[in-house]
Amino acid sequence: MRIEVPDPPYPIELGRGLETAPEPRPAALLYDRAVAGFARRVAEAAGIAALKGIPGGEGAKTLATYGELLAWLAELGLPRDGVLYVVGGGTLTDLGGFLAATYLRGIAYRSFPTTTLAIVDASVGGKTGVNLPQGKNLVGAFHAPEAVRADLEALTTLPPAVFKEGLVEAFKHGLIAGDRGLLAPFDLTPDHPGLEAYLARAVRVKVGVVGRDYREAGDRRLLNLGHTLAHALEAATAHRLTHGQAVAYGLLFAALLGEALGGTSVVEEVRALLDWLAPPPLPELGFDELQPFLQRDKKARSEGLYWVVPLAPGRLAIRPVAAKILEETYRRFREAT
Repeated sequence: MRIEVPDPPYPIELGRGLETAPEPRPAALLYDRAVAGFARRVAEAAGIAALKGIPGGEGAKTLATYGELLAWLAELGLPRDGVLYVVGGGTLTDLGGFLAATYLRGIAYRSFPTTTLAIVDASVGGKTGVNLPQGKNLVGAFHAPEAVRADLEALTTLPPAVFKEGLVEAFKHGLIAGDRGLLAPFDLTPDHPGLEAYLARAVRVKVGVVGRDYREAGDRRLLNLGHTLAHALEAATAHRLTHGQAVAYGLLFAALLGEALGGTSVVEEVRALLDWLAPPPLPELGFDELQPFLQRDKKARSEGLYWVVPLAPGRLAIRPVAAKILEETYRRFREAT
């Protein structure tokens, strides 16, 4: 399947056994060591000799790793008309995209996402960045890839839990679009015949939102559904909770918040997602312990933090919420988890 992103324009291709064409430009390839075999096949097909493998995960998204990779590209002498291939999951997509956005003030890059999370979310929309000790994705840039090629064969290498965690973002897209088909990922496996269509359906939701608001001045903020609390949970647990696990918990909090504000409840749908995902129990964290991370959330504005609240599938509000409601909702959230 081929999906065209309108602005800035680039194609997203999903399929099995996608072929990689020879690359005529000077090129380098950055990859997650967990998918080294797949990355080498991409490099061989493209004719790229300069490869760099790093461990994936949130630990890769640091200023130190970013600096080492800048030095690697500089030592290679990759010119401004060169291209960076990025092969891996969401953290590699974020880091590699930011590397391309800032090396020589911006070079082209091509994304080869190898996880469900990277396919439906991180590789789409041009957001790139790294973390700081004070919070997630506090340093970054908008820099769209020139192409995304998602070979679903790479998903067969994923542990089942990692495969599931990426589909939490697709479920989130279902809440945003009011697409109940996306709220039922429970039978999917890497070799399921309906997987390609499901992922493409989720990608199209994000492409539609980003196409209306590339720089996140309005509608794109809807994609942060569940992420405000999730990023605070990730930071407060030093990323012992993975992104997918934290977002699933964040969606439950958002669903309870929507219920508290008079919306049609989507709590049962999110509970079903959590039952299927079976994330580890949350550590004992009071709402006051999350406050420093919430206040540093990159979505915060001068007048305070805005929350994305699901009032019904396909009907969301972006609004500040009174502290009393947040605290009471967090109490209910802890009782539910």
